[in-house]
Amino acid sequence: MSRLGTPALASSYRSFVIRLRRAATTALLALSLSLPIAASDMAFAATAPAPISARTARAVHLELPRPTGPHAVGRSIVPLVDKSRRDPWVPQSGARELMLSVYYPAHQGSGRSSAYMSTEEARLLLASQHLEDRVPAQTLSATHTYARTSARPASGRYPLVVLSPGFGLPRTTLTLLAEDLASHGYVVATVDHAYEAVGTTFPGGRTLTCVACETVKPGQEGIVTKNRTKDLSFVINELTGPHSAWKYGSMIDAKRIGVAGHSIGGDSAAHTMASDGRVRAGMNMDGMFNVPLPASGLQGRPFMLLGNADHRPGQDATWDEGWARLNGWKRWLTVAGSNHLSFLDLPVLATQLGVSAPSAPLPGQRAAQITRSYVGAFFDQHLRGIQKPLLDGPSKANPEVRFELP
Repeated sequence: MSRLGTPALASSYRSFVIRLRRAATTALLALSLSLPIAASDMAFAATAPAPISARTARAVHLELPRPTGPHAVGRSIVPLVDKSRRDPWVPQSGARELMLSVYYPAHQGSGRSSAYMSTEEARLLLASQHLEDRVPAQTLSATHTYARTSARPASGRYPLVVLSPGFGLPRTTLTLLAEDLASHGYVVATVDHAYEAVGTTFPGGRTLTCVACETVKPGQEGIVTKNRTKDLSFVINELTGPHSAWKYGSMIDAKRIGVAGHSIGGDSAAHTMASDGRVRAGMNMDGMFNVPLPASGLQGRPFMLLGNADHRPGQDATWDEGWARLNGWKRWLTVAGSNHLSFLDLPVLATQLGVSAPSAPLPGQRAAQITRSYVGAFFDQHLRGIQKPLLDGPSKANPEVRFELP
């Protein structure tokens, strides 16, 4: 269950929530969501949004940064149903459902353009921030991406990286990272966990909302982590098994699997590694550890922490404890000028809408470059065997990145 039962850890959690609330700014929250303060991922309180002209919002054409790798990128939408489990948030709905976007190396010029998200998903995301009257849902849903639907897959077999988003956030918020990894030779599956995002469209036109956002209370964060751990192992089963749920499943090298996530998705990545020996490497982007890592660590497998300054040693007791239990190759990196949402698509899109973030001065494009560089280097080194000096220590090219506890 939760690890916040002791006074010391409860105090640390409350302090962390307060810091996040102070850091939460319109610039990032304008394309994020306000949720009840019940879990580390949900600890945001928006102030009044800076003015966004409706005319400006309609005129702007949102675009994610271009992938940096040599491959074109394809994308498939893959719904999954785990018939062995009932949904933990809405049991009467039946079996646990997940929605995947699977990105993969593809042939140049094949396929067709794909939507960033459905119009209904965009409407719900904007409505959660009371922005539906100022930013048209079509503006957000039409964000230009580089992955193409039905693109012809490149030949060869590639490592698999599974990405889990923050609590309440849709999988689309990890798109710029997923596209970049795929362009460098990875199959990447981003996961929406049913009833854990502000809006997720499932087969048949059903759009599920975040029931869990109203269900999870302070002290219950571990429930989310434990459920997602089961989800992520199920995703690996379905993508790498003898009868893959994805039509290009033969592209995946099942001996090279990594898992990463943002916020509670990063916590879930660590615990998936702890329980699933198939995962060779993992990463937590700015997420508290809501459930302690096992005393045995991750059996010597590599893990990386990437976060903002609120996660420096002594600032988040869960990272201090987690770091001590990691017993393989490990890195603890913090990024100056960032905040909780800096590792996602949201700052890039907010900037294009003319919204700034005084408490997170690192520009959205720069945050995206740093995130892509270090996440890519980590998986290149540990899933592809390519040594990356970028991970050896501080870099003059990236002065914002601090190596903690070397």
